[in-house]
Amino acid sequence: MDIHDDMNYLKRYVQNHPNNRMAWYLLGKQYMQEGKEAKANYCFLQSGSIYDAYERKQHPLANEPKQMIAAWNRKRGRRFLALRTGGAAAILLALMLAISPGGPKDEADPADVAAEAGTLAAGSAPGPGQAAAPAGPEVVVVKPAAGEGGLLGQALGALLGGAAPREGLGVALEPAGAWRLWTGKTRLLAQTARQSRGDAEVAMLDAKACACEPADASAARAIYARWSARQELTWTLASAISHYRERTKRWPASLADLVQPYPDNTLSGTTKEMQAMFAPLIRAMKEEAAASADPANGEANAASDAPEGGDAAKSAAPAAGAAPSPAPLPAGPLAIIVDKDAHRLAVVSGDVIVRSYPVGLGGAKTPEGGFVISEKVRSPRGRTPGEFGTRGMALSDTAYAIHGTNDGDSIGKDESHGCIRMARQDIEELYDLVPLGTRVAIKSGVLPAASAPAAGRFRLRPAEDETNPAVVYVWLD
Repeated sequence: MDIHDDMNYLKRYVQNHPNNRMAWYLLGKQYMQEGKEAKANYCFLQSGSIYDAYERKQHPLANEPKQMIAAWNRKRGRRFLALRTGGAAAILLALMLAISPGGPKDEADPADVAAEAGTLAAGSAPGPGQAAAPAGPEVVVVKPAAGEGGLLGQALGALLGGAAPREGLGVALEPAGAWRLWTGKTRLLAQTARQSRGDAEVAMLDAKACACEPADASAARAIYARWSARQELTWTLASAISHYRERTKRWPASLADLVQPYPDNTLSGTTKEMQAMFAPLIRAMKEEAAASADPANGEANAASDAPEGGDAAKSAAPAAGAAPSPAPLPAGPLAIIVDKDAHRLAVVSGDVIVRSYPVGLGGAKTPEGGFVISEKVRSPRGRTPGEFGTRGMALSDTAYAIHGTNDGDSIGKDESHGCIRMARQDIEELYDLVPLGTRVAIKSGVLPAASAPAAGRFRLRPAEDETNPAVVYVWLD
């Protein structure tokens, strides 16, 4: 959203809330940043005591407007802002920081502001909601959305919009057409920290978003790295729980139910973090299932959030159960999309590409359509040694599979007999990342040509025997 859109958003807000003196104050700030002094003065006059309260001095517009303008210009380069929370203070910060300086010059009469925004009436800003603050740093993922302000405003609105400030980080994933890239150039927008007496300190981290000199982002990068690693574990574990329930018609009683020997190896292993998150995650999933249960049979549809394998439009958009803005990370199970044109295989969650790999295909021999991973096996025996590499995943009990290869030069080409070939490091990561039952859609022209690799490989610690030495696989290779 550009600066002109931000201005229109504020104008519409004041028009719809003419009693909101704080909104008038914010609109005045925006006009000041754009150099529209006359319109800014008009708005500040309408804001009344709000200006005095948040500028911590008497309103100067009636007799010393130039002094006020000079003081504001000196503040524009500040990287940190602190305010006492409660009432409308958090809303003020979130809205103010969503606005960047600049924009086209407009010499309209200040009276136009009243016509655009509505008639002034005395009043105060409504208080924010009563959302509880989390125990530790929270990461809020935002994306552009019509009518919801800028990325920075959305992030700060989520972190500071409750009764108490949240300690956290606002980020935006790199866009790629209809997709967002989990491993792309993620923008760290702002970091919030609680202070004594209920104050909130905000560090601006993105120069483009705040039009300022950004603060040091090293601590924020460390927070994001820990959170993103945990999010990947959450995606995998939640997907495994969902698919186990689909297959067995019951919830897993423990993590051990998911980590079984072949052929019941829903998960290929575990980690200490995954063991700790199992109980709270399944409790949350049960509560969500109960809330969305079908009244006709009293049972929730565990697969309702999963992308349909045969529907490209659904796979290129957020899942039906995606969390709403301002934290729009999709909620459905992980899925796989294979793009025959791009020779890419992507692990996706809604509109987020979690991983993307180059693959070898078979041209017309590779079928399009929807499948599920019906079997996962380590070191699958083929007709020749190393034919299928170190990992194999059968598609819907057919002769087609996703597997490794001893012919690395075929990756990116149409040289297989219909199967999907992957490099060793890629197939081993994919094998750990997606559980048994994962949906696979083979299509054409739906994925970006390439995606940046992850900083580190996703790995689970093997716990059971997942080999099947008694069978010689006759996948089409």
